[in-house]
Amino acid sequence: MEINQVEFIVRGLGYVKSLEDIEKAVVKVSNNVPLRIRDIAKVNIGPASRAERAILDKGGAEAVGGVVVARYGDNPLQVIDAIKSKIDEISPGLPSKTLEDGTVSKVTIVPFYDRSGLIKETLNTLNEAISLQILITIIVIMVMVYNLRASLLISALLPLAVLMCFIMMKYVGVDANIVALSGIAIAIGTMVDLGIILNENILRHLEESGNKKSKFQIIYEATTEVSSAILTAVMTTIVSFLPVFTLQAAEGKLFGPLAYTKTFALIAALIFTLVFMPAFAHWVFGAKVKSKHYKTILNVLMGLTGLVLLFYFPWAGWVLLAFSANHLIHHFFPKQTQEGRYKNQIAMFIAVVAVSILLAIEWRPLGLTQSVFVNFLFIGLVVGLVLGVFALFIRYYAQLLNWCLVNAKVFLLIPLTVILLALNIWLGFGKIFGFVATGFDKLNVNIRTTSVWSGLTHTFPGMGKEFMPALNEGSFLLMPTSMPHSGVEANMQIVKQLDMLVQAIPEVEMVVGKAGRAESPLDPAPMSMYENIINYKTEYLQDDNARKLRFKVDKEGNYQLEVNGKAWWYDRQDGAIWDNDKNYMEESQRRAVIRNVAKYLVPDERRGQYFRQWRDEIRTPDDIWDEIQVRTSNLPGVTSAPKLQPIETRLVMLQTGMRAPMGMKVYGPNLETIESFSLKLESVLKEVPSVKGEAVFADRSLGKPYLEIDLDRTQLGRFGLNIADVQEFIEVAIGGMTLSTTVEGRERYAIRARYAREYRDDPEALRRILVSTPTGAQIPLGQLAEINYRPGPMMIRGENTFLVGYVLFDKRDGFAEGSVVDDARNYIQQKINSGELEVPAGVSYTFSGSYENQIRAEKRLAIVIPLSLAVIFLILFLQFRSTAMVLMIFSAIAMAFSGGFMMLWLYGQDWFFDFNFLGTNMRELFQMRTFNLSVAVWVGFIALFGIATDDGVVMGTYLKQSFEKIKPDNVKEVRKAVLEAGLKRVRPCLMTTATTLLALLPVLTSSGRGSDIMIPMAIPAFGGMTVALISLFIVPVLYGKYQEFRLKRN
Repeated sequence: MEINQVEFIVRGLGYVKSLEDIEKAVVKVSNNVPLRIRDIAKVNIGPASRAERAILDKGGAEAVGGVVVARYGDNPLQVIDAIKSKIDEISPGLPSKTLEDGTVSKVTIVPFYDRSGLIKETLNTLNEAISLQILITIIVIMVMVYNLRASLLISALLPLAVLMCFIMMKYVGVDANIVALSGIAIAIGTMVDLGIILNENILRHLEESGNKKSKFQIIYEATTEVSSAILTAVMTTIVSFLPVFTLQAAEGKLFGPLAYTKTFALIAALIFTLVFMPAFAHWVFGAKVKSKHYKTILNVLMGLTGLVLLFYFPWAGWVLLAFSANHLIHHFFPKQTQEGRYKNQIAMFIAVVAVSILLAIEWRPLGLTQSVFVNFLFIGLVVGLVLGVFALFIRYYAQLLNWCLVNAKVFLLIPLTVILLALNIWLGFGKIFGFVATGFDKLNVNIRTTSVWSGLTHTFPGMGKEFMPALNEGSFLLMPTSMPHSGVEANMQIVKQLDMLVQAIPEVEMVVGKAGRAESPLDPAPMSMYENIINYKTEYLQDDNARKLRFKVDKEGNYQLEVNGKAWWYDRQDGAIWDNDKNYMEESQRRAVIRNVAKYLVPDERRGQYFRQWRDEIRTPDDIWDEIQVRTSNLPGVTSAPKLQPIETRLVMLQTGMRAPMGMKVYGPNLETIESFSLKLESVLKEVPSVKGEAVFADRSLGKPYLEIDLDRTQLGRFGLNIADVQEFIEVAIGGMTLSTTVEGRERYAIRARYAREYRDDPEALRRILVSTPTGAQIPLGQLAEINYRPGPMMIRGENTFLVGYVLFDKRDGFAEGSVVDDARNYIQQKINSGELEVPAGVSYTFSGSYENQIRAEKRLAIVIPLSLAVIFLILFLQFRSTAMVLMIFSAIAMAFSGGFMMLWLYGQDWFFDFNFLGTNMRELFQMRTFNLSVAVWVGFIALFGIATDDGVVMGTYLKQSFEKIKPDNVKEVRKAVLEAGLKRVRPCLMTTATTLLALLPVLTSSGRGSDIMIPMAIPAFGGMTVALISLFIVPVLYGKYQEFRLKRN
């Protein structure tokens, strides 16, 4: 409307502003008298119905929660950080209320499941392992190369190559996660090998040439001599990892980044080795300070720098002071020091001890409770033992190789025996030698019952199979179920009891329980299914970046607390707290302080001790889970639950639809038949020895009680009613119907109409509900329908056009998923064949679970691994132009393969390494337990194939060069040429093997988050490289015999 050339917007106001507005609303008018809502109904404000029928409880108190789902492909850590920033932004504006006592109660947003801690902990575990690998590799290089300049040159390769790898990851878009960075961890040994091979060759050429040639020419000749072997070795290692690139689905997403990072790391190491290292070698080996005056000034400056660093970085300060003192003493006291005869040896000793002390400080393999000195002794003993064995190997290598050449047939029985043993470990004695028993069966002799056969079958049953070793996520997911007929109030009470029981465990930080489903299509859970997320404390107190913190302690190991500005001392063993005057804290205050002791501890990063948050009897997360099971297993009306973790469970549920790592899917024509057969399967599965009987549970498809209103069409027609009208009336009366919506600012509230509770709370009340007919008559619902109780489905599931029901189960400890499924399948088939179990018509069943991923990955690897080996064969053939030589090098792969399986078998033997040293059990230290064949283990074997060929390639190169140089024409000269090549190669080969083995020790002893994935990948490499040492004899012996055969033939 326009008034006086001004435009006005016309609107009519009729918003409901109060309950009175609704009460005054007119329903009808009779004789000019209005009938208002307040005359026939009660209007009040009530709570909204539970969204999607869900309950959320935090530690025994009801709560309201929200779920955030990251977009596909986004970085989870960045998403979580953005969410936290948004929470901080909106927190000041959240509602608050001042209570009668003056305290302010405010709505707060508290994350109850946060993956950022897990991400940071896993990355820290791997970063620590990589750092320790670099340090231990530097020690090995310095001891075995025994040249400080060469050691510095090789040691510089690692950090530079790793940095270049990170640059490649950034530009290619590979995220840094636990598996991706594991690629760098397992490549470090190979990366160092390249530098060792080149530098060892340069040093040998420098020693042999003396001053006859320039350093430039010497380094050039030494580099070109081994460059083709280095390039071939790197190419074979990269090609050996091609099968990992071909993995699909979950395993492809998991291990694809690892293949990229390992490839990047090797390419970076190759570039630095062949492009930059020769140039740096020319500078490092040629750089000398000739003036004694300048040397003295440099050493004094080094000492002064060390003095300054003592106040900031004590370790670095003492190292510089030691180097400075060594040089100055030899300079000013030449006679007493025999003209600096031992100066270089002392400098090398200082460097080795300094790096070892730093390694002991950072690694602490014997545990945080042991002193740095004890850990230093252990590291020195382990490294010294390995290097000592290798030194003896080098010393007696010529005699051993000569014996092997003379007694070749006897020697070759050793590798054949090792391969046969590995096959028995992998496939099982019964499968390898089953043909023997079958042959005796034809003679009516049963040797399977003999003690020898049964003993060997028990000792070598074959490797178990599983998809992936479980990653320790730092939290549990307790998923029991109640009876399908349990109501909202009963479920709420059970969830509250579960949370309170679990929260009472001292190691549990927070527990949040959910029943039903969130308002999301990603969570289709019934009300009777519970999900209790249990976050437990880390073993040692950490900061926000998942780094362990140190705190101030006294001489007795009691921690200092600061409470209200006053110093107290806390004994973690008995919980006593006292001040400096030996006055003990009041009991109520003491309990409050102990509940939040972390906020009162006094940090001391230099001399402090780590604070352990678990009780002494709790050693592993499994101990926490066992206590959870003990506390919750006797709760009435609740089923048992398998051990689950949030991420692991979500993956399983997305892949299979089940809430357990393994189970059976029963397909059938109707729910009654499915439930009946599922219950029979439940009882049968409980009899399988490898199945955990208490975890077997068949879903009750028809356990939900229904109150059905069966409308009588004849009666409806008599009163002029139809089905839709009556059902709409029932919906309004019982469930309620939204008639309108009020607008209050940005908020909207529904106006609902429904019968009062007393008119709809039982079947008799429902029968009395009056239904209006077209004539205006009121007919009780009881005259129009029958109301009866009947059982019905709680949830209807369908797959592949069939109705489906689940039978969930779990494996017992010590059994592999694949083996358990095979046992269950075979046992059920036996029951069916014997007639004890009958499969109804139209019913079928199948097993489902994580093991399906393992089967899929294994089938693909069975095709791709042989293809990659064929490509490696082609590369080696192009290098050597000899099929015989390539087959000899491939013998190293067979030996490494055998060594990997032998180490996996030894890890599962209780007697292996079962002894205590310096108060620590060695099996616990090296995380020894049964490891099944998983995708992670196969990735370790694939990495081993490439590493195992490296030594064979370089040994073959030296053998080829030696024979081209000597050109033997008799057996004696052939063996002489083989010995000469072997002696040239044995030292760098053992150096590369030593660095590979010792570099894996930090991974094998790691116990932080993510170590569950790293250790299975490292075990095959460690065992394979140990046994592959025999290839230092196999390749020369086979090559020598081949050349002898050619001589005889010619």
